[in-house]
Amino acid sequence: MTELIRIEQMKRVANGNNILDISQLTIDRGEILGIMGPNGAGKSTLLKALCLLEPKCIGSYFFQGQNTPLQKPPLQLRRRFAIALQQPLLFNASVHKNVAIGLKIRNTGNKELKNKIAFWLDAFEIGHLAAKQAQHLSGGEAQRVNLARAFALEPEVLFLDEPFSALDYPTKRKLIQNLKKAIDETNTTVVLVSHDLTEIEYLTNRLIILKEGAVVQAGATVEVIAHPHQQASTFLSGWNPLMEKQSNQ
Repeated sequence: MTELIRIEQMKRVANGNNILDISQLTIDRGEILGIMGPNGAGKSTLLKALCLLEPKCIGSYFFQGQNTPLQKPPLQLRRRFAIALQQPLLFNASVHKNVAIGLKIRNTGNKELKNKIAFWLDAFEIGHLAAKQAQHLSGGEAQRVNLARAFALEPEVLFLDEPFSALDYPTKRKLIQNLKKAIDETNTTVVLVSHDLTEIEYLTNRLIILKEGAVVQAGATVEVIAHPHQQASTFLSGWNPLMEKQSNQ
């Protein structure tokens, strides 16, 4: 596989504490990387560093082998990424306009814009909601809009920070299926932060476990789950899929 992103000696220090301390991490094109760890392990900080949204980090960042400044990354590089968070940041406008906004910023022609919006609304099964105002959407509907907007931009890398954690179990399950299909069809590189092992198992092919800002284990998802190292096993053994399912119902 072709290396897409590489970080080296990436650190983030706050109040004398290491929030992040990664000696090296690479992400290959087409890879789906999962990031797990206990609360406060640095998962979201790592995600923001990887998508160039953490200017307080120090270290080296390479995209396709080119060294990129962390404090002032080129706008054109940032536009090759998309991000979806736990709480969708939707504008007070219709679903159609929310999906359109990024495309308009990039001066997408009207015909192409309409085609892309229609395609991705249908892909996430929300075509019937195109005219609905964002403030009237359910949590699952809002996250579908968030993902449709991200994929419409055709990002080279999609960053997901626990996008399903606030959803009930049936809604989450269906949306993950839609996401998996979209990833497979576009071959998009994905980085997913999640507390849910079922999401990680279903979506990712490589997994890293963080603890206190550092990687304690990395490898193929099935291998890490089947054979966790001591520090990783403490976290993984504490995850109960039945409790997770019940908490989301």
